[in-house]
Amino acid sequence: MRIAMVQDRIVPAGELDPVYLDRGVFFGDGVYEVLRSYDGKLFALEEHMERFARSLSEIELSGIDLGEIRSRVLRAFDAAGLANAMIYFHITRGSAPRNRVWDAGLKPNFFLTVSELHDKPEDKAEGIAVSTFPDWRWKRCDIKSLNLLPNVLACTAAARKGCAEAIFVNDAGLITEGAGSAFFAIRGRSLQTAPLTANILPSITRQFTIKAGRNIGLEIVEESLTPEQAIGSDELLVASTTKDIMGVVKFDDKPIGNGKPGKYTKLLAKEFRSFTV
Repeated sequence: MRIAMVQDRIVPAGELDPVYLDRGVFFGDGVYEVLRSYDGKLFALEEHMERFARSLSEIELSGIDLGEIRSRVLRAFDAAGLANAMIYFHITRGSAPRNRVWDAGLKPNFFLTVSELHDKPEDKAEGIAVSTFPDWRWKRCDIKSLNLLPNVLACTAAARKGCAEAIFVNDAGLITEGAGSAFFAIRGRSLQTAPLTANILPSITRQFTIKAGRNIGLEIVEESLTPEQAIGSDELLVASTTKDIMGVVKFDDKPIGNGKPGKYTKLLAKEFRSFTV
C-alpha cells in the first residue's frame, strides 16, 4: 500500500489531490509568463505569447492550444477589472507519481493570477541599489522555466543588503542579467547589454528598451560587462515587465554617476512609456 502525508495527515496515495503530484512541484517541469497592463491596456501580449510558445517547444510540452491560453488571459484580465495589473500564468506537464521520465499522455496543468500593480514614483525618481550574486542557474536560461531557486536565493541575498535587485555574474566574471530583469549600462552614447545567448532570457522589456535606445539616438552594443566596468559606467539601469525601466544608482555599494538616475535613463523611460499608450 502506498501512502502519503500532507502536513501531519496520512492518506492513501490514491486519494491525493492531483495538485500534490504536479511535476512543476517535483521537478520545476513547466514554463511561465508574466505580462502587465498600463491604464487598462495589456502591453506586448503577442510578444509574450510568442515567447511562451517557444518555451513550451523547448521543453517538448506539446498539445497546448495557444489560442485558448490567450483567451484565458484576456478573460481573466477583464474579470479582474484592474487598470494596472500583473498577469502571471504557467503550464506544467501535469500531475503523476514522481518519476523523472514523463508519461506522454499527461494532461498539462494551467494556473493564472491577476494582481494589481502599484508603481513606486520614488524608485523612479531616486533610483535603486543592486548587488552582485554568482550565476548558479542552469544552462538554458533562454527558456522561461519554473526552475528559479538560484533567482530566489539571489533576490533574498540582495534584499538582506537593502538592494532592490540582484545582478548575476558568471564564472568568467561577466554580468549576464538581473535575477528578475535585463541589465544595461550607458557608456558615452552607447546602450550596452549582454548579447542574447542560452544563458540570457530573451526579455520582452529588453527588446523594447533597445528599441527605445535606438529611437533616442544611442548606439546599441551587445557585449558583456564586468562588474568593474559597470561601476565605471556613466549610468546603469534595469528593465523588467512589472517595473519597466529603473535607474541603478548604487552597484555593490558603489555610487553610479552622481547617485541619481541619469539623463539617458530618464529619456529611455520616457520613450519606453510611449510604446504603452
